[in-house]
Amino acid sequence: MSIRLRLTLWYSGLFAVAFVAFGLIVYNVVFHNTMSELRERLIQVANNTEASGSRQPNELNLNSSAPGFDSTIIGMQLIDYSNQHSGIVLGKSPNMVRSNLTFPFLNQSDVEKRFVTKQVGEFPFYIYEHPLYDKDSKAVIALLQVGVLARGEFALFSQLKTILWISGLLGLMAAFLLGIFLSRKALMPINRVTEAAERIQSGSGLGLRIPREKPNDEIGRLTDTLNGMLSGLEHAYKNLEDSNAAQRRFVSDASHELRTPLTTIRGNVDLLEKIWLDDKQGDLRNSEEDTDQPEQSKLSVVEKREMSLESIRDIADEARRMSSLVNDLLSLARADAGYSMEMDNVSLRSLAEEAARRAWFLPRKAEWAVGPLEALDGVEVRGNRDYLLQLLFILIENGFKYTPSGVVRLYAMRSDGYIGLAVADTGIGISAEEMPHIFERFYRVDVSRGETAGTGLGLSIAKWIADMHHSKLEVKSQLGEGTVIMLWLPILTTNAKPVQ
Repeated sequence: MSIRLRLTLWYSGLFAVAFVAFGLIVYNVVFHNTMSELRERLIQVANNTEASGSRQPNELNLNSSAPGFDSTIIGMQLIDYSNQHSGIVLGKSPNMVRSNLTFPFLNQSDVEKRFVTKQVGEFPFYIYEHPLYDKDSKAVIALLQVGVLARGEFALFSQLKTILWISGLLGLMAAFLLGIFLSRKALMPINRVTEAAERIQSGSGLGLRIPREKPNDEIGRLTDTLNGMLSGLEHAYKNLEDSNAAQRRFVSDASHELRTPLTTIRGNVDLLEKIWLDDKQGDLRNSEEDTDQPEQSKLSVVEKREMSLESIRDIADEARRMSSLVNDLLSLARADAGYSMEMDNVSLRSLAEEAARRAWFLPRKAEWAVGPLEALDGVEVRGNRDYLLQLLFILIENGFKYTPSGVVRLYAMRSDGYIGLAVADTGIGISAEEMPHIFERFYRVDVSRGETAGTGLGLSIAKWIADMHHSKLEVKSQLGEGTVIMLWLPILTTNAKPVQ
């Protein structure tokens, strides 16, 4: 059974219960108000008749209490129980005698004061039964019955019942149809949700959104919640796809970068093995052959030494390159794993001076300049000294790498609670199209590919270190004119006046 049908049945059932209760209330109120006046008249007539009644048959004196037969008929009848328990009619009012009407009555033991409805012939009567007691024995000796012809009243009640039944059935049908319409309209947003979910399941994509009409009701809030969930799922799915693509690209690039030095190392090892193995085998052949035959040509000791040293240098260079690459990959793996750095108060002046001192020993073609660094005096930041030093070295090495001639400079400046360490060069620069991608892993600008050595991991690691220190890297570059990379760190403490 569908929710719409269940809601309609509940709605119709509640309406039916409410209408039945309403009909009972209306019927009882009308019945009580209509019959209360008759009851009062019957009781009044009974009291008057009781005072003037006689025990002689057909000698019941009504005085002026008996109305005319052509209007509302009030008839009276007296039952005598003195001779037999079943009772005999002692007397009637004249209008009942003329009409030949007799009210049915009870045995003496069942007599009680009450109002009853009796069908007398073809006429409905509303009868008040009033027992008469003996003063001494307190036994019932007679029963006075006062009845009124209630044909109009009972016709009214019958019509009222018919009206209530017909209106109730019509109202129930209208409630059922209205319930179907309202439930369909109320559940239409849920149908749209279901249709959207089915379209998404069939492959329409997470970009689908559920239309909404009234966002302030419960269905509207549900629609907004589901749309928000779909947006979150779409964003998460897109991030997952991007992450998977980046992971595949990362593995591919890492494999490529590792394969190159391994190929070089393996080639040099094979060369060394060939040099020394061929020389040893040549010695063995010469010793076994006739001494009169000419000696085969072989490398001299000096040539073997030079070739071996060259191969060893190549192996050492590639091993250092692999070591650097593995360290970079380890840093990025820590970044992906949510590695938490140990933080401490770091003095930036001593950190920058140490980085500047070590930079003198880096291979370079450009000039190395330091200063001004006065803005760092007395400034401390919250961070990890080793990682901050690594970040500066990455920026300095990049400056040397992409500046074939010119100057690379390290300087500092302060602004609005932040201290900035900048590495500026006059190198090849970065184009505007390449700028958004420079912090991606293994990404290298097209201008530098094949011209400078590198893996494209340095700036990715620098970005991770900056993020871990709640700082930001600001890059300004002009193609062919140079690049400035500024590291902005939040100042923890300062003991010196700002430098103007």
